[in-house]
Amino acid sequence: MSKAETVLRLEDVARRYGDLVVVEHIDFSLAVGETAAILGPSGSGKSSLLHIAGLLEEASAGEVEILGRATSGLNDAERTRIRRDTLGFVYQFHHLLPEFTALGNVALPQLIAGVKKSIAEEEAKRLLTALGLDERLSHQPGQLSGGEQQRTAIARALANKPKILLADEPTGNLDPKTSDVVFDALLKLVKEEGLSALIATHDQRLANRMDRVFVIRDQRLVELKREAA
Repeated sequence: MSKAETVLRLEDVARRYGDLVVVEHIDFSLAVGETAAILGPSGSGKSSLLHIAGLLEEASAGEVEILGRATSGLNDAERTRIRRDTLGFVYQFHHLLPEFTALGNVALPQLIAGVKKSIAEEEAKRLLTALGLDERLSHQPGQLSGGEQQRTAIARALANKPKILLADEPTGNLDPKTSDVVFDALLKLVKEEGLSALIATHDQRLANRMDRVFVIRDQRLVELKREAA
């Protein structure tokens, strides 16, 4: 895989807190349009690895490259700019603003980025409609179901047209049936938008629906071989 085809690369990455080693010797690359899952129980280091990939935490060692650019020497403003322009984040809890409608929540990141309100709202409507929420545009988070809230959060993560989507247990707070609906919507939109996605989950069943599956074992990232069809 050439660097031109790689949107995210981790090279010999480690994260330590004093004597505690969370992850180490992590080598990973994500191609344009590729989806990858990281499996592991709570406390295994999935979230730390996502935070490092998303420039929310600094690695204790190693290098993170985004769109071929090394990030280890960047200042906070430059890291923030890359997060804003290149990355989208989805968390286990939706963190929607309760005083805004679904449309308003998805339009807000665009408005902050300087997009004209009418254009921001049109894009928000497009994304929410693509996620099956066209009849919920004017509803506030408290009026939405858990699955609808999470789909709104997914739309918000994609509002500024990121190249890479990072998701940390995006269905972990939902029942199995709702989890399937949300995961279906997430993968469908990722493919339609041509995104690359790295998703941490404890659910092997959901992970198997992605292009590649990794697991954290003994602080290392190991790719699981797929069974032949």
